[in-house]
Amino acid sequence: MSFWKRLFTGVETTTDSDSVYDRIVFSTNREIDLYELEELCDAVGWSRRPLRKVKKAIEHSFCVVSMYNQSNDFKHLIGFARATSDHAFNATIWDVVVHPEYQGKGMGKALMEKIIDELRAEDISNITLFADPHVVDFYRRLGFVADPEGIRGMFWYPE
Repeated sequence: MSFWKRLFTGVETTTDSDSVYDRIVFSTNREIDLYELEELCDAVGWSRRPLRKVKKAIEHSFCVVSMYNQSNDFKHLIGFARATSDHAFNATIWDVVVHPEYQGKGMGKALMEKIIDELRAEDISNITLFADPHVVDFYRRLGFVADPEGIRGMFWYPE
């Protein structure tokens, strides 16, 4: 069994002594340790958000996917993504974050594939996201495209 297949099946552990992985597991459980999520967001340099609002955003999300590095009985949050939806046609992915130690190793791709699989299982056919300029190419490699009709999103912010 290949390294990546073992890594994502959650059945075996790697034997590569240079690897930082024991076993990667995904969860769609919304009971997330908010302090651990805040540490993950801090690790990538995101600005802090009030935990009560983060909790509310998670509770009201259509889909939540967390990614953990699990070693024996201990699991450490290394990735997170969530999506909102109209529950019929459309979903928007938000808050995609992967710990810097795990970036560039296929973890972000695996996280995105998992959340897309979850959305497609609910028959959502139109999946959107907003991307910072430095990660646009990452999402393009996953099949996301700029609006084919050239429509630009519009935003309203309180003054």
